Amino acid sequence: MKNILKKIGLAGVVVLAAGGAAMAAGAAGGVGVNESGLCALIGQMYGVFKILRTLAFVGAAFIIAGWAWGYISKPADMKLDDLKTKGTGMLVGFVLLFGIGVVLQFFLSSAGLELINCQNVIMDW
Repeated sequence: MKNILKKIGLAGVVVLAAGGAAMAAGAAGGVGVNESGLCALIGQMYGVFKILRTLAFVGAAFIIAGWAWGYISKPADMKLDDLKTKGTGMLVGFVLLFGIGVVLQFFLSSAGLELINCQNVIMDW
């Protein structure tokens, strides 16, 4: 478990470092992104992105709720070996789904759209 947490931490540091470098390059004008095409794609797929974000958060909640319900309903059946095998997978699944939801939430917010220079995309449901 300790090795998994170290790997997740290292991956997080790499993502943050790469994100910082990308933002610095974007602020300096070094990113050659076809902004009109990207903004048009975001505008057309906004509803799909919102549904994916919601499903990611709901999926993460169901993973944690299912594990908690199993522990509440039959605590005697929860063995340490079972917790090691299923618990690690559930934790990784929860972190991935929750992370996807957070990333989509950020990029659909005004700050995320401002970061990729798509402030003119107006999306209301």
